[in-house]
Amino acid sequence: MPESSENLEQAIRDNAAGPKRAQGDAGSVEQHPLPDQIAVDRYLASKQAAAHPSRAIRMTRLVPPGAAGEG
Repeated sequence: MPESSENLEQAIRDNAAGPKRAQGDAGSVEQHPLPDQIAVDRYLASKQAAAHPSRAIRMTRLVPPGAAGEG
């Protein structure tokens, strides 16, 4: 199943990188709008982050400097 997911992600990347519309003899090419490209980038980044949830959140313990020696 991971293989089909990787193929889908690669297909999404290829489609986002390619032109939205291209015409023949006239030589006209139209790119995807920038907001759509940004949305694809965010989508793929969120999928990558969801694949490794332990990397998405980092837990850190903060100790105030005055509280460390008392007790």
